[in-house]
Amino acid sequence: MRQYAGFGTAEESNQRYKFLLSQGITGLSVAFDLPTQMGMDSDHVLAKGEVGRVGVAIDSLADMQLLFDGIRLEEVSTSMTINSTAAILLCLYVLVAESQGANRKKLSGTVQNDILKEYIARGTYIYPPRPAMRIITDLFAWAGTELPEWNTISISGYHIREAGSTAVQEIAFTLANSIAYIDAAIAAGLDIDSFAPRLSFFFNAHNNFLEEIAKFRAARRLYAHIMRDRFDAKLDRSCMLRFHTQTGGSTLTAQQPEVNVVRVALQAMAAVLGGTQSLHTNGQDEALSLPSETSARIALRTQQVIACESGVTIEPDPLGGSEYIEKLTDQMEAAARDYIARIDALGGALSAIERGYIQSEIQNSAYQYQRAVEQGKQIVVGVNKFQIEDTESPQPFRVDPALEQNQIERVRQVRASRSKSDVCAALARLDVAARSAGNLMPPILDCCRASVTVGEISDALRSIFGEYRETF
Repeated sequence: MRQYAGFGTAEESNQRYKFLLSQGITGLSVAFDLPTQMGMDSDHVLAKGEVGRVGVAIDSLADMQLLFDGIRLEEVSTSMTINSTAAILLCLYVLVAESQGANRKKLSGTVQNDILKEYIARGTYIYPPRPAMRIITDLFAWAGTELPEWNTISISGYHIREAGSTAVQEIAFTLANSIAYIDAAIAAGLDIDSFAPRLSFFFNAHNNFLEEIAKFRAARRLYAHIMRDRFDAKLDRSCMLRFHTQTGGSTLTAQQPEVNVVRVALQAMAAVLGGTQSLHTNGQDEALSLPSETSARIALRTQQVIACESGVTIEPDPLGGSEYIEKLTDQMEAAARDYIARIDALGGALSAIERGYIQSEIQNSAYQYQRAVEQGKQIVVGVNKFQIEDTESPQPFRVDPALEQNQIERVRQVRASRSKSDVCAALARLDVAARSAGNLMPPILDCCRASVTVGEISDALRSIFGEYRETF
């Protein structure tokens, strides 16, 4: 079981993590705020109003130390939702663990590190796609020896689905992205079986119960075929689709938010029946705001009821053999294969993204769904049917606005107290590596150790790689 608690300040999030660990959580997930995701420090002019809003603000090693203060990183598994700045945040995490006396080779967890879906569906990119892919493959190579138990990427269909894709598109575009990452790693000289066992995936769970179960089954089967037939993987572990599932945030409604508890339970059950290895359940009030503590507890209890009371965890594939489920699995796999073939014909996922093909397909699906809702062909309980007139105004959770100024003062104190010569030397080493074929991870680690901030490291790479701007 895994649950998010990261938003606001590092200190506040630390308290939430300690509470969750006391409640039987076996893994932690941390989401970072928008400036951190975009490679901006909290005092950047574009960060104004966004600090700590959708995740925890991390500007430097000092923040990461505070986030995990008193939590033994060698004893927990941590999943970090971070992409463009994934290499930096992973280095900060490693340094915190080592300050605790941990052996980095025993650290376990996942860094999302999936930049392609940012260009497709989410938008928290910094660099153009090809240099961004270089950072990812450098992380693969470095972690292969330095962090052997770490999952170096979580290839995400979640955000693709949240952007409006169908279930089939979620499978197809996610696996097409995985093919691009594997191709890039092999081109960089890595052996398929040296990194494939550490690849992991992140899927969405929506409301169509049987379709979602079949979706997960189809994805697992198709991925195994891709790894065996396309990449000639030899290890069974290289062919395993190891995935985390989060219930569908876009399915939650602001109208009658208590009904979202039912939606989340259905989605979570579908994920478990479909074979997920890890699960996050959304809070009932997430259509209104960040979840309250009560909502987060109900979401956690939903997982615990499924795990401890439902009995569905006894069999790994309890619906296997069902005539309908098998037929639906076959249909979804075939449809996903067709999409992957079309993407291959365009030159692969990277070229398809650069041409806007995948984005266009998702936009069309999102439009068709919204049209069906507005025409009453797709029922959404409480929205276009079974409405009631709300008599109570919801009380959404609000992040304390004072935290932004506090965080700004923290990052400025870090800059004032560090060694200027160490900072300059570390950034110079990063510049040399970025302009050559050197692996970027060791100089990024040196920068983090010297208290160079997330924004400063990102700016150094921006000056060399440039910034991405959509052109279609």
